[in-house]
Amino acid sequence: MSQTEQYEKCSWQFYLKRVERVTPRPAAWSIQGTAFHSAAEALEKSGRAKGEEEVVQLFSDQYSAMVNGAMQKEPNLDRWMTAMKKPAGQDIEDRYHLGQNQVRDYVRWSVENKPVTSYVLDPEKGRKVGLELYFKVELGGVPVRGYIDMLVSEEDSTTRVRDWKTGSTKSHFQLETYKVAVEKRFGLEVNKGDWYMGKTGKLSRTVDLSEVTEDQVAARYVTMDQGVKAGRFVANPGFDCGFCDVSHACSYFRTR
Repeated sequence: MSQTEQYEKCSWQFYLKRVERVTPRPAAWSIQGTAFHSAAEALEKSGRAKGEEEVVQLFSDQYSAMVNGAMQKEPNLDRWMTAMKKPAGQDIEDRYHLGQNQVRDYVRWSVENKPVTSYVLDPEKGRKVGLELYFKVELGGVPVRGYIDMLVSEEDSTTRVRDWKTGSTKSHFQLETYKVAVEKRFGLEVNKGDWYMGKTGKLSRTVDLSEVTEDQVAARYVTMDQGVKAGRFVANPGFDCGFCDVSHACSYFRTR
């Protein structure tokens, strides 16, 4: 999913990251998101039995470990990506506290909502909980793989796909891919999707996925696959360059 949307947004960025294998610049916002996901997953896998401080500590430990690991690879904080031109050191500290608060909000939100995690029957591995659920399917002949944050059981016996977001970017295509993957791989009916938004501590509006078809989703993967195989990589310099983690290797960014 992310590769396809990356190719659609700027196929030259795709080329630098996926073909040239340029080492991306680290960003505290990415580490914050990963650590939040781990904490939320641990809470859900415990049946929401873990206490708030325990879950916050899980976030804190992973965030710190990941930051330390990233700093070993890139000790020059001037090369780190930050938002609003904030010094990287300050951004790292701010996102540590922001992430802790987002985890607290998630734990408190979960107290008011019953555990609703769905289970799937994997044809190869048996019954599995629908948390950080790995899938691999072929869409239009293109292998597509990923992880779904959470599957939610609906009252009408269908399944809802849910993604956890610590930022503000939301991808309908991601939810659409999840719907098709769950139905194709696990045989569950998916008509709805949503996001848990860390910024608000609430769920987003429900996204209607009932009319999404496999062919519609597959078409975008096929177009991306054909473009890559044909060597079509075109730069799209603009606003998004400021959030590109391989812009340091991009001549279009430096000369625009």
